[in-house]
Amino acid sequence: MSSRIDGDKSGQVPSGVRRILRGPRPESVPGLVGTAVMIVGLLDVAAGVFPRFRHSRIHAVAEVLPVFGPFAAALAISAGVLLLLLAHGLKRRKRRAWRAAVVLLPAGAVAQFAYRHSVVGVVIAAVLFALLLRHQGEFKALPDPRSRWKALANFVLMSAGSIGLGLVIVNVHPGRVVGNPGLYEQITHVVYGLFGFEGPVDYAGQVSWTVGYSLGALGMLTALTTMYLAFRPEHPAARLTADDEDKLRELLAKHGGRDSLGHFALRRDKAVVFSPSGKAAVTYRVVSGVMLASGDPIGDVEAWPGAIERFMEEAKAHSWTPAVMGCSETGGEVWTRETGLDALELGDEAIVDVKDFSLSGRAMRNVRQMVKRIERNGYTTKVRRVSELTEAELDQVRGAAEAWRGTDTERGFSMALGRVGDPGDGDCFIATAHRVEEGDTSPFGDLKAVLHFVPWGTDGMSLELMRRDRAADPGMNELLIVASLEAAPSLKIEKVSLNFAMFRSALARGEKIGAGPVLRMWRNLLVFLSRWFQIESLYKFNAKFRPRWEPRFVVFRTTRDLPRIGFAAMQAEGFVTLALPRLFASRRRPKPVRTCAHNHTPAKVPAQAEREVQAA
Repeated sequence: MSSRIDGDKSGQVPSGVRRILRGPRPESVPGLVGTAVMIVGLLDVAAGVFPRFRHSRIHAVAEVLPVFGPFAAALAISAGVLLLLLAHGLKRRKRRAWRAAVVLLPAGAVAQFAYRHSVVGVVIAAVLFALLLRHQGEFKALPDPRSRWKALANFVLMSAGSIGLGLVIVNVHPGRVVGNPGLYEQITHVVYGLFGFEGPVDYAGQVSWTVGYSLGALGMLTALTTMYLAFRPEHPAARLTADDEDKLRELLAKHGGRDSLGHFALRRDKAVVFSPSGKAAVTYRVVSGVMLASGDPIGDVEAWPGAIERFMEEAKAHSWTPAVMGCSETGGEVWTRETGLDALELGDEAIVDVKDFSLSGRAMRNVRQMVKRIERNGYTTKVRRVSELTEAELDQVRGAAEAWRGTDTERGFSMALGRVGDPGDGDCFIATAHRVEEGDTSPFGDLKAVLHFVPWGTDGMSLELMRRDRAADPGMNELLIVASLEAAPSLKIEKVSLNFAMFRSALARGEKIGAGPVLRMWRNLLVFLSRWFQIESLYKFNAKFRPRWEPRFVVFRTTRDLPRIGFAAMQAEGFVTLALPRLFASRRRPKPVRTCAHNHTPAKVPAQAEREVQAA
């Protein structure tokens, strides 16, 4: 029998010491190293900008990369900026950032020791270098899809940052400035200095050399990083290949009736991952480092876990943030169960059951009166499959949809197909409104409004696009939706999915008697935001048709990822664009060619539809 005396622990290493000796957990190393590199970069920039800080003891701790002779300030600033640029890549576990850090840290430590004989800086660099080598397996993330736009973004951001930092550099030597230069002279001096020329501000002693070298270093960094991004091999965002599209169409033919958003997986600016069995797939797009899927996985529910696992593996391989927009309740349950992610209700989808739809009754009075008034004004409607339209009619619809678009950029991702009349989309539906007018000079003849629907299995369809001539009478969208619902039985359609209404339940509950102060405040905020995003008006527009509401969810990893996911979703939907402004574009859009894409944003009524909502 053995005994243990708790009071005698001689020879044992305390648990706290063991944790220190063992080091940080491998999965936390990228974040720790990235944060350390960012702090060191900030301190190096401060060391290069502020003279007193550069000669303080703090600089001995902050200085990881070397500074030499008369170029000390310039090199410190350059090193700090490079480290700041490198830190984000290290946090995202990027392999290229790891390679750059492995080269920079020892080179900087050796040079610093040779110049200042500083042991502290060498120790910091050695610790970071050892962590990088020991945990190199944590830095395996592949590069992101990239394009030339990143070079432009880098030029704009670096130029703005260099001018701001340059103004600080120019003003940190108040005792050495000759005269009293104003803000204009200071900005001019900074701009000249970025290009390597002497500006109008003069200094006593050697300060002018320090300021000049520092500004020149900022300009050189801006130029070199922009040139690197502009001339490196371009990796465009993934596109849906013809083979992938054929496989998705096969899955939709078997399982397309389960999700009303399934057909939107055929957007050709999405990529796809399949389950090992090939019976399920997840389509996605990468936006600002977020791997954004939409709707439920395509295919057999039993095979969803395999496709989801492949999706998560792809996200991990590139260190992308995984997210799903607009999945159903069943989809959200599978995603959260298989991945450990969390889900949040985003809004509701409006679905109309054709057999229950009728214009009779007090609840439908406004819609009924609007439709009757428009019909009396001479408007007629047609609801057909795309395959039934002639090529001339398709050209007319495409041109009208482009010309009547309410924004400069196409919008839509989760509930948009991105094209009209493609040869493979003959099973889609088009509803059109017509009126013959004397003296009408419209290039689209008697066509006044267009609705485009995509298939939802064999007995349903989902609204994808709404466009109308701005000169037409209000109520075109209501007219065509009613016409589509009335024509649905002859098309063997039993259910129709309309738009997606964000935060619908909050708006509905917040206006009822007994709603609490928090719910009322949340509703008031949504009403305020509707001035730009028309959240409330879209809900009320859909509610006219007495639909049933199906909740839709966003799936995310952690709460802190939600702002990033929201921004990426707004980019994908077209609410935020990083493209160059069309300063010299004509206000009248030209008639597009047949291959152009057309889509409709799922979370916003077009400007003309908004006016119709208000008029009703």
